[in-house]
Amino acid sequence: MAAPLPPRTADWWRDAVIYQVYPRSFADGDGDGTGDLAGVRARLPYLAELGVDAVWFTPWYASPMVDGGYDVADYRAVDPAFGTLEEAEKLIAEAAELGIRVIVDIVPNHVSDQHPWFRAALAAGPGSPERARFHFRPGRGTHGELPPNDWPSQFAGSTWTRVPDGEWYLHLFTPEQPDLNWAHPDVRREHEEILRFWFARGVAGVRIDSAALLTKDPELPDFVEGHDPHPYIDLDEIHDIYRSWRAIADEYGGVFVGEVWLPDPERFARYLRPDELHTAFNFSFLTCPWEPDRLRRAIDDTLAEHAPVGAPATWVLCNHDVTRTVTRYGREDTGFDFAAKRFGIPADLALGTRRARAAALLTLALPGSVYLYQGEELGLPEADIPLDRIQDPMHFRSGGTDPGRDGCRVPLPWEAEAPAYGFGGAAPWLPQPADWAGYAVDRQRADPDSMLSLYREALRLRRGEPGFGDGSLTWLPAPAGVLSLARTDGLVCVVNLSDAPADLPPYDRLLLTSDPLDAEGRLPRDTAVWLRATHD
Repeated sequence: MAAPLPPRTADWWRDAVIYQVYPRSFADGDGDGTGDLAGVRARLPYLAELGVDAVWFTPWYASPMVDGGYDVADYRAVDPAFGTLEEAEKLIAEAAELGIRVIVDIVPNHVSDQHPWFRAALAAGPGSPERARFHFRPGRGTHGELPPNDWPSQFAGSTWTRVPDGEWYLHLFTPEQPDLNWAHPDVRREHEEILRFWFARGVAGVRIDSAALLTKDPELPDFVEGHDPHPYIDLDEIHDIYRSWRAIADEYGGVFVGEVWLPDPERFARYLRPDELHTAFNFSFLTCPWEPDRLRRAIDDTLAEHAPVGAPATWVLCNHDVTRTVTRYGREDTGFDFAAKRFGIPADLALGTRRARAAALLTLALPGSVYLYQGEELGLPEADIPLDRIQDPMHFRSGGTDPGRDGCRVPLPWEAEAPAYGFGGAAPWLPQPADWAGYAVDRQRADPDSMLSLYREALRLRRGEPGFGDGSLTWLPAPAGVLSLARTDGLVCVVNLSDAPADLPPYDRLLLTSDPLDAEGRLPRDTAVWLRATHD
């Protein structure tokens, strides 16, 4: 039986604050060093106190965990490391009782090489119906020794792997993640049934991984830089898939959020038409440096992209793939680019923390919904992982130059004095830094000036005060380096990115500051404030 949904409006997703849980690293309920659903269930009151509307879980499915669970072996089973399907159902129901919806992650572009379909394809041989569900091809060259084409990988390295009978199969990510052939009716039918399976168990929404990559040019031509259309990104046929998915979501009152990395705003907006996806992640804001003009442009461009289709924007500062905000904002280059990730980049964590606090208030004041990655509310910095403990395939496929994504995936600290900071009984699957006691939840909960206290108060105000969430935004006159924006009902957010304190506009009430005002009542640099403006 489906779990009852929390009592909010049908369009709750337009202004929700959605917390991202990376299950391996949130909380360990059975003490084996790996986070699990039992750990999440025990910490649901924490999420309710924080004030989030929904929780998005990265994949909890049965998986060999070559790519952190994004190599799925069975979409209808929970991996034993995380628990059981029955426990997932209890989690969905218990979260709903606390007013928290659950969003699950679907990975439609590829499966694990341990998925029954792929194992059957390897056993069946060339030309078989089983191989038609994937992209198997003979190689080029005199003896088929060369890959069928030269497509670049989403990770470093080749996109093709040869099997013993001589054919090659396509994988845009690791060899353990073979791409599905979305021109095959079995693939479409299977994923529609997977959606129904989880919606029937009470999930409120689905996040779609690599949402623009599913369909491929059937000729599999060589990649030509700048050629339009791209052979495997954002092909027109993909929209038929999402229209069929939307009909299923509408049956259950469910919603979609797509991971859509596209530079063309018009092409991006097509995914958000009323009969396709409800929302999509906003990566221009996530990767934007801490610079006033570029932040304003990212905000304006985002709102302009969404306006033609009436979809709400989404805002996010960090996720399980991206360098943590405190570290990134403390570097000389405060933007984010996968290609630029390297070991040993220095960061001023005090400066990064100050900026991250201000960015939190800016983000939560913008129109639309907000995604909050676990640990951001604690101000966690990126962790340095010893070379012999790195697990992310991005590191290995880069030849060791890319530190990978493990540094933002380190298990959370819950109790300052407990072993593993209260994460669980055994040594965590990734090592926690020795100086993380000050970031622990129990320490921050008792400190009114902590990052956790700032987020809890901000989310309380965002839910209870008028003017927040979905709606309009108006830029107000401000000095150079200062962003000042107005929402409705006199709500104003001011962020000072200049080198000097800034005067505030006239106001009736100060709602919240990321750091204290100076002695003259001015806004210090790298500080944000929420105000109720004076009405004429």
